[in-house]
Amino acid sequence: MSVQPQFDQLMRPGTPTQPLGRIISVRGSQATVGILQPLLEQDEKARVTVGKFLSIRSGQSLLIGVTTEISLQTMPIAREHGYHAIAQLDLMGEITPDETGAAHFRRGMRTYPGIGDSATLMSGAELGLVYSAANRTTIDIGHLHQDPAVGAYVQVDDLLCKHFAVLGSTGVGKSSGVAVILQEVMKTRPELRVFLIDPHNEYAHCFGERAEVLNPANLKLPFWMFNFDEIVNVLFGGRSGVEQEVEILAEVIPLAKSGYVQHRSIKRDPKNAGFTADTPVPYRIADLVALIDDRMGKLENRSTRMQYHKLITRIETVRNDPRYAFMFENANVGGDTTIELLRQLFRLPPTDKPITVMQLAGFPAEVLDAVVSVLCRMAFDFGLWSEGVFPLLFVCEEAHRYAPADHGLGFGPTRRAISRIAKEGRKYGVFLGLVTQRAAELDATILSQCSTLFAMRMVNDRDQELLRSAVSDAAANLWEFVPSLSTSEVLAFGEGVALPARLVFKQLPPDMLPKSETRALAGDSLGEASHEFLASVLERWRGATMSGRSLLEPAASEAKAPVVEPSPPLQPAPGSLQRPAARGPQPNFVK
Repeated sequence: MSVQPQFDQLMRPGTPTQPLGRIISVRGSQATVGILQPLLEQDEKARVTVGKFLSIRSGQSLLIGVTTEISLQTMPIAREHGYHAIAQLDLMGEITPDETGAAHFRRGMRTYPGIGDSATLMSGAELGLVYSAANRTTIDIGHLHQDPAVGAYVQVDDLLCKHFAVLGSTGVGKSSGVAVILQEVMKTRPELRVFLIDPHNEYAHCFGERAEVLNPANLKLPFWMFNFDEIVNVLFGGRSGVEQEVEILAEVIPLAKSGYVQHRSIKRDPKNAGFTADTPVPYRIADLVALIDDRMGKLENRSTRMQYHKLITRIETVRNDPRYAFMFENANVGGDTTIELLRQLFRLPPTDKPITVMQLAGFPAEVLDAVVSVLCRMAFDFGLWSEGVFPLLFVCEEAHRYAPADHGLGFGPTRRAISRIAKEGRKYGVFLGLVTQRAAELDATILSQCSTLFAMRMVNDRDQELLRSAVSDAAANLWEFVPSLSTSEVLAFGEGVALPARLVFKQLPPDMLPKSETRALAGDSLGEASHEFLASVLERWRGATMSGRSLLEPAASEAKAPVVEPSPPLQPAPGSLQRPAARGPQPNFVK
């Protein structure tokens, strides 16, 4: 922990005998400084420009303000007093001594400047005092734009416990910034589990051996973990379900669950088992189809029978689609793999791989929303029922897709799952990080729960307007800088930073850059598109929709899926899922 400087040392620094300027007006949290020295005669470090911090010596306080505007349009009376330019400041906080004489920074203003108080550019010692937060646990994610010698420190507990968001257009270094933040967080909080939604498979190598990479080839997310809305979304390919078929499913899924548990444990009436369509307990697809077929066999109306027949066909089609093997590979085997799944997803108990990278690019596009919904819901529910024993950070890339501002778009259960983490997750040790390039398309209620914002370059007016309204800090004028930020530069606001500031993210080694930021670097090293190369691409392409998994293995992670012990069938099961005759056998758990 660094030693706090004495307040007297800051109040009598080696500053020029003549101050940079003096206060000529004060209005609320804003002040105007008359600049005494001509701007053109100043060197680079002494130049006053927008975004730089000034310190104002006022009595026993050192007041801190950020420059938001510089103008040569001075009032006649100001020129008479030798002022060559005018600087507008937003007042942010103050440095004061404690009872021992040590200097401490405090956000907000208790003392306001008076007319004639001197103003100077903040020194490195003053900036270091403000941003180091020596009495708090911090992470260093880069350096200040104003002074590269001063680290960009973020208070990690406030960052996590009050959620955060990283916002910026495509190509501004957003993914690298996210990787830097997560790497530093894991160093400081080794007990924290991190779960990263990776829609474009770009983060796998950013964390080296510390990451567990999951994808359709090694994930076993059983269909019975999906709640009713999610399984309907899967069966109907992301579209709204047919009302009559949905009603049938709502009736038979609880019976299939009750019947399976009845056979595996205690004999009881399936109708009185207490399960709902949302209860996360195992059941078998064969039993579900048998229940539907049994009801169909008792019907006389041909049109009604067709609804049951279409539903059975729909279930069997999805069940046999090789793209859905991650859900249905053991659909007729049985076995409760919930504990193994929790261990795999959330790295429990804590291991040397604290982060899970969930690659979504290989999943069928029509079920992505349902898959993300299941993962969000499991993260929150595990935190809830474990009482937050294992803190978890859930990071959602492309957040605007899963929690859109337009409630007519997207998948409602996914938005509700993310919203629940945003509103209640911190109570149960589940924290949220949102990443998006379209802030205006993200649900404003969810974004408002993020108390720390990292804003990178954005040129869209709607995005800028939304974020401007979301920032209540006195430095909201800093949003004017957003369109002109350079790559890897970021404006940081909120609880996680001592003061709103313009920061520069650390540079990652080339081998740890996200794929989205290495594609442009690979142009000079591209070889010819040989026949062998194109053949291998085609093989992987076709392999994604084939029942055999060997074609996917070269591109898949080495992580092993949990082993499922086969459950003996309740009665000899047919060799396939072909629908039996209309008056076929009863479901194997119904007597």
